[in-house]
Amino acid sequence: MEERFFASFIHCYFIAFGVIIGGAIIGSIGSFLTGEAPITAINRIAKSLRIWAIVAAIGGTFDAIANFEKGLLDGSTLDLVKQILFIVSAMGGVKTAILLIEWLIQEEIT
Repeated sequence: MEERFFASFIHCYFIAFGVIIGGAIIGSIGSFLTGEAPITAINRIAKSLRIWAIVAAIGGTFDAIANFEKGLLDGSTLDLVKQILFIVSAMGGVKTAILLIEWLIQEEIT
């Protein structure tokens, strides 16, 4: 496979990781300012950002759907496999971020 694929694969992982970590921590600042518990907010925000982190990492839903369509209808299985690997990479970034947050706040995110 080409070098650009590996760079995009790594970018997907870290974009999803950053969306979860950044969104949960920065979002909890708002809870702190309004007098709510920031640790509980980190837990709640991280749980609600999971799917959005994956979507942001793969570049939005329309590009992913277009690549799936190209892979299925045009017989370009390489594009289909690449898109699946990008999604798996983003899911790995989300899981790593969730585990890190669970470790930091000592609560389980379900």
